[in-house]
Amino acid sequence: QVQVVESGGGLVQPRGSLTLSCTVSGSSISTYAMCWFRQTPGKEREGVSCISYGGASTYYGDSVKGRFTISRDNAKNTAYLQMNSLKPEDTAMYYCAADPPPHSGSWVTGVGFAYWGQGTQVTVSA
Repeated sequence: QVQVVESGGGLVQPRGSLTLSCTVSGSSISTYAMCWFRQTPGKEREGVSCISYGGASTYYGDSVKGRFTISRDNAKNTAYLQMNSLKPEDTAMYYCAADPPPHSGSWVTGVGFAYWGQGTQVTVSA
């Protein structure tokens, strides 16, 4: 079966950087859209960033535009989220999700995504 595993979270100071990785096993991601979502207790899940299966299209939530960069390496079956200029409000559990064809998942809410990881915690604090 398809498994999604995130890594790279941790504690970082404000204005610091982190790179999250999302590795998929059990299937090739070459036809999958890949996305990152985040959630904090009591709040709705938020779409952080997505990349189309070919990499030509990307999406960034308003709160992370200009600071985060999504990428993918289909040969390694891995997607990445480079996070720069981190702020305390970026603190959340970050989830990776994969959307196979017909790519019906919502890049904003995550509704419809077929495969999800367990999440990796990112904490931005001095």
